[in-house]
Amino acid sequence: MIAKAKKFRWQKPKYSALSRKIDIFMAAGQFMLFLWWDSIFPQDSLEHKKNRAIWLVNTLIDLGPTFIKIGQTLSTRADLLPLEYVEALGTLQDQVPAFSSQEAIAMIEVELGKSVQFIYKEFEFNPLAAASLGQVHRAKLYNNDEVVVKVQRPGLEVLFNLDFKILLQLIKFCNQYFVWVRKYNLQAIYNEFFDLLFQEIDYIQEGKNSDKFRENFSGYPHIIVPKVYWQYTTTKILTLEYKPGIKINDKAALEACGININKVNETGICCYLKQLLQDGFFQVDPHPGNMAVNPDGSIIFYDFGMMAEIRTLDKDQMIKTFFAVLKKDSNELVNTLMSMGLLEPIPDMAPVKRLVTFLLDKFTDKPLDIKALSELKSELYEMFEQQPFRLPAQMTFILKALTTLDGIARTLDPKYNPTASSQAFIKSLAMTKGRGNAIAQLSKQARDFLQYQLTKPNKTEVLVKKLEERVERGELQLRVKNVESDRILRRIYLAVKTLIYACLTGFSMLTGLILIITKYNNWAIAIFCVGGFCLYLLVKSLMKLGVMEKIEKMGK
Repeated sequence: MIAKAKKFRWQKPKYSALSRKIDIFMAAGQFMLFLWWDSIFPQDSLEHKKNRAIWLVNTLIDLGPTFIKIGQTLSTRADLLPLEYVEALGTLQDQVPAFSSQEAIAMIEVELGKSVQFIYKEFEFNPLAAASLGQVHRAKLYNNDEVVVKVQRPGLEVLFNLDFKILLQLIKFCNQYFVWVRKYNLQAIYNEFFDLLFQEIDYIQEGKNSDKFRENFSGYPHIIVPKVYWQYTTTKILTLEYKPGIKINDKAALEACGININKVNETGICCYLKQLLQDGFFQVDPHPGNMAVNPDGSIIFYDFGMMAEIRTLDKDQMIKTFFAVLKKDSNELVNTLMSMGLLEPIPDMAPVKRLVTFLLDKFTDKPLDIKALSELKSELYEMFEQQPFRLPAQMTFILKALTTLDGIARTLDPKYNPTASSQAFIKSLAMTKGRGNAIAQLSKQARDFLQYQLTKPNKTEVLVKKLEERVERGELQLRVKNVESDRILRRIYLAVKTLIYACLTGFSMLTGLILIITKYNNWAIAIFCVGGFCLYLLVKSLMKLGVMEKIEKMGK
């Protein structure tokens, strides 16, 4: 669906930098006020949560392309946002406002220096699709080649420069006045996002990315990349070969054409494993609008604006992480996560290791059963308090790509098994001759994994080993009960403190009123100041109690 063209404040010619700054800060302030209000007066109503999420989506659309792109990035961050927000932000992938065909034609003629009728034999005025940064029109060249023309939104670069300047000020403001924000390292994420987004609005860079991606998959017939027509391409206009296909998450259409769903999943997973572990060059934004399927089951990739490269050191650690997951080696996985900076050592690593072991057992061979997480509620509670997990800037984009791809695979097949889908990639690696350190490391790990598969212990031996490990780590029911007791004692302690602050606040206010009545105004002011400080401590304690209660509910 393409949203109808609509004039927003940011599209007006006389829209000043000050007005833009006020709009962004007002939107951010209103959102934080909503979050604060909902934390003080929690509402469990599903309708209330959906209304909040819809408000956020509409606000991002009103603020324009930069914030639509931020919303698209957040749409895969279920670790940061509630499900209602994630689902609502997911609509930004396809439903974004288009701009008029007259503006598109004007942009093409300015960039290519000719009238449209002299460039294209045919040109469709209605866009095929609209995205946050531009829109796509179908056309035909005079040599009868069918193409698509990607046109950038007018004034986009100027708007981006202004928005990123204001966003940097907003991040600095939040870091200064809101201590809890600092743990997310927004500055690093901002820098990474800034670099990637400015690459995406340079269509010459996108064309180069497309050529590099096509070269990486030159020997893979089931991966299709449209070729770039460089003579009709500039920084703001991109002309590509027209390669239509079935939308990759349209399960009904794929099955109607007799396409093997499992094969599509396998091709997609193996393609991304190659990008991440072998090439170190991957598509950041693999949402359904950027991928389609040919009638023969081949996957067509369309958008190469947001591409990222992985450093050699990170790639080596990712290779070790991948094979640790396949082997279900929780100790090795925890070590590699710490090496990559995704996990920080904490005094008691037992809850983390238990969570990792549980996820490896439950997630790698079959879909994750959310109800089974109740087994880990005490460990989850501890980890929420200690916060051992961290997400470096580049890993944000790797996680975004993998979670989006995993979501597509599960839409096609709810019983999708990531381990089974990756077997073809592993077997191909095992046959690879070592060319360079990374390839040699990858093929060695693949051969070791296949050897492990042949010699791995039976289920009984694995069960006994896991039981021994749990006994050694003290993870039996006795330990869980201790954790539960500690949690209750912490809540009682905080509740007592809150009661004391409430008593002090009431006593101070009552004393101040008596002093005012007896005309001891100076003393009354001093007592009211003390009462105000006690009130601040009371509100702070109440907020902590509310957070603890929410975490406990989430654990349950």
